[in-house]
Amino acid sequence: MKFAICNETFKQGQSFAEMCACAAECGYDGIEIAPFTLGESVRDLSAGDRKTLVQTARDAGVEIVGLHWLLLTPQGLHINTKDKAVRDFTKEYYKDLIRCCADLGGRVMVHGSPKQRNWEPGESYYEVFGRTVDFFQSCMATARECGVTVLIEPLTHAETNFINRTQDGLDLIQAVGSLYFQLHLDVKAMFGGEYEDPATVIRKVRPHLRHLHANDPNLRGPGQGEVDHKPIAQALKDIDYWGYVSVEVFDYTPDGPTIARQSMDYLKAVYA
Repeated sequence: MKFAICNETFKQGQSFAEMCACAAECGYDGIEIAPFTLGESVRDLSAGDRKTLVQTARDAGVEIVGLHWLLLTPQGLHINTKDKAVRDFTKEYYKDLIRCCADLGGRVMVHGSPKQRNWEPGESYYEVFGRTVDFFQSCMATARECGVTVLIEPLTHAETNFINRTQDGLDLIQAVGSLYFQLHLDVKAMFGGEYEDPATVIRKVRPHLRHLHANDPNLRGPGQGEVDHKPIAQALKDIDYWGYVSVEVFDYTPDGPTIARQSMDYLKAVYA
């Protein structure tokens, strides 16, 4: 398996070139990008801008793995609201995200975006679920053309009220019915929302798992909290996992380079 780190980890003014250089120096194979760190909208990134990002990563010795934290900007995006105009606008922007991901050399898009998938109390879950299925199905032709796989990320109730357990994600994957719509798992989320331990979950989802975020419920990097990742790493090996293990944190102290180094030391010791 290969290792990546999310680019928003580096928040203290580093350029993208500096981020990539630090990631490569620490031993990462790839870097994962949150689109909002590149600007308000990916539509503002020209073809030249995208080629420059690809070349910058390549020059440093890493690849752009894909995108995550997809719908923070521009404002007003939502995948399953009752407002059809908002859904339609979001669908078109989502297709542009897929195209941008492909232009950057990425092959996966992690769909977390909790606030942009919440459903309102009083609505029928099945209606919300149906609108969500329709949303993703409408994007699959673009995903197939671009060779990009969209990955649903189950998240805890502290983050969203929709798609909280891995089984919820699997139900959505089955309903969408595309090879280009699969599963992403997040260690922090698994410890906050599952009924089974993460290693058991990983073994059960073998056909669908395409990406994993390594972190801790304390919002820090792998090995920087109470979670022992050894059983998780063993489960990935048992299922012959070939995707990326990518570091995603939400506590950015003390700084990006330190987080990158400490996380990689742990990944090498436990996952490699």
